[in-house]
Amino acid sequence: MMSKEKTFQYYMSLPYTIILKESPEGGYVASVKELPGCLTQGETKVEALEMIEDAKAGWIDISLQDGDEIPEPTTEERYSGKFVVRVPKSLHKSLAERAKEENVSLNQLTAYLLSSGVGKKSNL
Repeated sequence: MMSKEKTFQYYMSLPYTIILKESPEGGYVASVKELPGCLTQGETKVEALEMIEDAKAGWIDISLQDGDEIPEPTTEERYSGKFVVRVPKSLHKSLAERAKEENVSLNQLTAYLLSSGVGKKSNL
């Protein structure tokens, strides 16, 4: 049995991530995180948010006509909050010792160190 083809209405109903930023030139820029190049501008936040819906509709419509893949939004359900990472024994030892000094678990220390570094820009 063939799977049902996803329609324009299907994609428009998905909870895409809208990013709204103030533009240095004035007004606001709105974009859809999951749809590369899908962006628009508006004089006000409300205008930019209204216009991004039109931009999203156009992006999806053209992609369907061209047979291009349309990314779907990821959900938080996909992320359990748990992952395994392998590190050198020397780093494991250093982290475990620091956690003991701080009187916290290795998990708590690692979560703290990761979260304090996530917001910083890097060359990755």
